[in-house]
Amino acid sequence: MNSTIAPEKVCFILNPKSGVKSSVSVPDLIAAHLDHSRWAPEIIYTQYAGHAPQLAREAAAAGARLVVAVGGDGTVNEVARGLLGTSAALGILPKGSGNGLARHLGIPLALPQALALLNNPVFHRIDSCAINGHPFFCTAGIGFDGLVSSVFAKSTKRGLSSYVQLVVREFRTFQSEAATVSINGKSLSSDFFVVAFANASQYGNNAYIAPMANIQDGLMDVCLIRHVGIAEAIQLGYGLMTKQIAHSSLAEFHTCATVRVQSEKPQYYHADGEFMGQAQEFEVQLFPESIEVVAPLPAKS
Repeated sequence: MNSTIAPEKVCFILNPKSGVKSSVSVPDLIAAHLDHSRWAPEIIYTQYAGHAPQLAREAAAAGARLVVAVGGDGTVNEVARGLLGTSAALGILPKGSGNGLARHLGIPLALPQALALLNNPVFHRIDSCAINGHPFFCTAGIGFDGLVSSVFAKSTKRGLSSYVQLVVREFRTFQSEAATVSINGKSLSSDFFVVAFANASQYGNNAYIAPMANIQDGLMDVCLIRHVGIAEAIQLGYGLMTKQIAHSSLAEFHTCATVRVQSEKPQYYHADGEFMGQAQEFEVQLFPESIEVVAPLPAKS
């Protein structure tokens, strides 16, 4: 009697535009490093922005136990969105410039090591969130965050240095807007520079907006930053990169499962760094243990 267990289906969804400067062939790496006695791989390329959710849903419906996002934060968000409500788990091969969720979960940034993680998978259920119905898994934000995402979306340059240059340029003319944040039965009104919603601890590139965030605790961390000048902005930048923002007098933190924001004027907003548009009213919700991922133990901050 043959007791050999058949390999399970794994689908790799690749964004051909992520990491375009890399000479690494992901299909070659999969062939070399994936345990083919454990996994039967299928590789699919996205053809346009917004294609990955459909591909992920189809892969899950076809019986894939694991669907792996190969790309940056945008690709990870799209694949994860498609897996919500399915029995397939999310895997990540980080190939972007920020890699926020991968970094939070402790997934190696080197692709051979990330693939090795899939060969002995440890599955966890993690929380997800949505801002005005747009799912996010790492962070979302209103105000300066949102403005930067809108400008970055139009830029042809990627990488940390390009992002920092953009932030400095846009900060010079940015005006904080008056808004009211309704959270835990309280209403907080001010001119806000940033209202950030963190399911995970960082934006990406180890820039920690909520170092204490736990992606499995059923709560999001909300960071409120009121109007700041240039000196405070420099202090905030340092705090982001050193995790000291958690102790900064410039940032106010709350934890909750739902939060609403009412702005006097339309504000830009993003979900996982992707520009979502403008709105005056925002509803942000957390959905506990709503997606399964493969990540090292523990999958926490």
